[in-house]
Amino acid sequence: MTNTSVAVALLVLGNFIASLADVSVKNLDGDISAVQYTFLRQCMSLLIVLPFWLRQERHKRALSHNGVTLVRAHLIMVGSGCTMMAITYLPLATANAIFYTAPLIMLPLSVWLLNEAPKASKVIGSLIGFVGVLVVLRPSQFHWAAWFALGTAVSVAIFHLLARRLPAEQSVVTTLFWTSLFSLPISGVLALAYWQPLSWPLVGWVFMTAVCVLAYNGLAVLAYKKAPADQISMAEYTGLIFVTLMGIAWFAEVPDWLSLFGMALIIVPLLPWRTLVPKLKHWLLGLA
Repeated sequence: MTNTSVAVALLVLGNFIASLADVSVKNLDGDISAVQYTFLRQCMSLLIVLPFWLRQERHKRALSHNGVTLVRAHLIMVGSGCTMMAITYLPLATANAIFYTAPLIMLPLSVWLLNEAPKASKVIGSLIGFVGVLVVLRPSQFHWAAWFALGTAVSVAIFHLLARRLPAEQSVVTTLFWTSLFSLPISGVLALAYWQPLSWPLVGWVFMTAVCVLAYNGLAVLAYKKAPADQISMAEYTGLIFVTLMGIAWFAEVPDWLSLFGMALIIVPLLPWRTLVPKLKHWLLGLA
């Protein structure tokens, strides 16, 4: 297998595992508060990452850009809580369709925060994507939990934009360790305020989400190190397929054709058309 094929396989596997994280959150069924869930998940993530962080050389454990990392840590906290609320009260496919608008939201944010000038094609793609969001949400049938899904998308967008401020030499393990650690004080105080006894099955589902999210992050890093992003990023969107199928299989959440059309409007502008079009032409010429 080529590096690109391996990278695509890693991303597909990562998105499958990330979909299992959403299923785990859905199985919590609102029996744990969002702040308690976030605190426990971040504690578990920290404990999982700790041995890998300690195995690094001392200078690689150090943190750069403390302020940026602190902000990103609290964006994780906000995003985790919003994700839990959205997945609990919306169908998996609907919630994830809105989550996938994060790259579209990054466009206006990059203009505002980074003074970047977007291309006309990206602006048009973003407008198409937001039409897709309206189709999925159906303003006449709007559910309040959709605001939490949008909160997840915005927090993810800012989280990724701020990643550009981190030094390239800082390892992913170090970044994960410090962001997990920095999120604990405030999430811990909030969790104590809303603490409630938990059954072991609930703790197990929270642990499952922590493992799956970390596994996705690790597989994504490995994938993007093996091949350029524009050659493999399309594999990211298999996640929406996985959660749709899991929603049907586990929770009998069957999306209608209008919802599927809206999802397509969200995903299509995000596809790497500059890479896909030449490959498609080559394939069609081969058939001729």
